[in-house]
Amino acid sequence: MPRTTTSSREQPDTRITARLIGRIKNLIAAGTISPGSKFPPERELAKEFGVNRASVRQALKVLEIMGVLSQHVGDGTYLSQSAESILNEPLDFLVLLDDLSQHELFETRLMMEPELAARAAERAAAEDLSALRNAIFAMERSKTTRERLDADMAFHEAIFRASGNRICHLLFKGIHRTVLMSMSHLSDRVALERPLMFHRKIYAAIRERKAQDARRAMEEHILDARDLMGRSKSGS
Repeated sequence: MPRTTTSSREQPDTRITARLIGRIKNLIAAGTISPGSKFPPERELAKEFGVNRASVRQALKVLEIMGVLSQHVGDGTYLSQSAESILNEPLDFLVLLDDLSQHELFETRLMMEPELAARAAERAAAEDLSALRNAIFAMERSKTTRERLDADMAFHEAIFRASGNRICHLLFKGIHRTVLMSMSHLSDRVALERPLMFHRKIYAAIRERKAQDARRAMEEHILDARDLMGRSKSGS
């Protein structure tokens, strides 16, 4: 398939992103880029890796979401001091390298997260409800993709915590981060009101202690996200 660098409809290729992140991971592991140091400019990375700058930019965005690097406007991109954590994120990289499929991720979420939302409706304490409200407010005020994804993550993590099951909290925090990372390129194309609509509905059910409504609303939210991902990959 021919690639263009000028079409506004061009979508990031997730396989290219995975390959670039693998290359950057190798540079970190080899010590070529050290913690706290500045990355080469995007144009140099693009030339070295034989891809366009948009592909490099997408890979760097994913790594920023993972906390591996930070991007400073007007200054450049820096590797985190704790960047070695990239070598200890097997779930994230198995998904990026296509060893785990998006289908498996969403199937796992559908099996478990609606039940966690129902448990949250039964068990949520006042501080859990406050955390859910704050996450919704943060998403409403978000101005950047990173702020939006952070707010999304905070909302779901608050539900996992409110469910009262620490094992599920730890497991699904990682799973949800991975899903958000892979969906990051959709954020600019999906209206903010769409995830907010589901979050408000889930929050209302939890606040009102309606476990079945919370379960149903979470299932609808996950199915909608899965549909968005599927349509993005098919180019529709």
